[in-house]
Amino acid sequence: MSQSSFPHSKYSLDFIKEMPKADLHLHLDGSLRPESLIDMAKRSKIELPSYTVDGLFDLVFKENYQNLGEYLHGFQYTCSVLRDLESLQQAAYELAQDNLAEGVNYIEIRFAPQLLMDPARGITFDKVMHAVNDGLAQAQREYNQSDAVKQQGKPPFHYGIINCAMRMFGAKGFSPYYTQMFQLLADHKPIDVIKSAAMELVRASVRVRDEQGLPIVGLDIAGQEIGYPAHKFKDVYEYAQENFLLKTVHAGEAYGAESIFEALTQCQADRLGHGYSLFSPDMIEDEQITDKQAYVKNLASYIADRRIAIEVCLTSNMQTNPAIGELKHHNFGHMLNNRLATVICTDNRLVSRTTVSNEYKLALDTFDVPLKRLKDIVAYGFKKNFFPGNYVEKRAYAKQTLEYFDKVAHKYGFI
Repeated sequence: MSQSSFPHSKYSLDFIKEMPKADLHLHLDGSLRPESLIDMAKRSKIELPSYTVDGLFDLVFKENYQNLGEYLHGFQYTCSVLRDLESLQQAAYELAQDNLAEGVNYIEIRFAPQLLMDPARGITFDKVMHAVNDGLAQAQREYNQSDAVKQQGKPPFHYGIINCAMRMFGAKGFSPYYTQMFQLLADHKPIDVIKSAAMELVRASVRVRDEQGLPIVGLDIAGQEIGYPAHKFKDVYEYAQENFLLKTVHAGEAYGAESIFEALTQCQADRLGHGYSLFSPDMIEDEQITDKQAYVKNLASYIADRRIAIEVCLTSNMQTNPAIGELKHHNFGHMLNNRLATVICTDNRLVSRTTVSNEYKLALDTFDVPLKRLKDIVAYGFKKNFFPGNYVEKRAYAKQTLEYFDKVAHKYGFI
């Protein structure tokens, strides 16, 4: 990717790593350490295309992909090894550690628990959630009791868990749980089975949050947008809304701006996952939208005015939408120009072979982002997150991290 000559590309990788950061769009099953994936596969006797890191990078987790389908190919291997509670806890712990190593103070890990459940082996929803939380909590305890927090004054580490319902799944091959759902509801239409699974997920999420105290902070729907619009999950999102579970939606990743509109109006989304197509009127397919430019303009203004944050995943978008070409053509530039609240995220650290720091570096080397705007982007990661504590605690935490940002910026001569 070509880099610009903007003066603000002087932000060094050292500065970026040291400044406080948040990742609000982070898939657990797309972010394993490759070495751990290999070890887990051997432990669970899961067949992989290669048992070396270089081999996996050549065959599965590539730098570039032909399309979204190829991008998603590797999830069959990661989900297979994560249907083991020990591996699941390890993956969550290591993901937190990897973020902490590059100065990420807050993460929201998202995944689809029903992809990992295996009722016949006793791997239930509750056990899956506790395994993930145990790994994250261990990393939190270790870091927050360390000298980095106690003596160096770095912000503590916090996290939340976002549970994903799947927009679509088939009768076989997706997971033991989904296969069983189709068997139990054999006389239902496929979309009704999919919606039933989503409702079971949100009900279980609220129950475990309220009765067992796990920091399940949000609901998401992931998977293929085309053919599975957000409005089909309106009842699921209404249940979340009624039970104070915050809401994000994968929208505008591989479908037009009308998908974003539905996420906002039918699912009452508090944040948007990706949102790339917002400024791509050519991707609009709804024939009732005759003035596509005006539609985009009005929708962007609506989002900006309500400060609905967009979870931006630059590398992932470039990999799943090769037609973008160079990074300078990514719609992140339009998001900046239209003053949208944006948060730099990774999506999948393994599948996209990236880090939060790398995503910031790409953005700052390609787009004109003065220090004040950079601080705004960092701030949105802490002000627009689904923090598991109350609002007063969230504000205090955001203030602490932004004060630390100023400290780091002063150290590097920016202020």
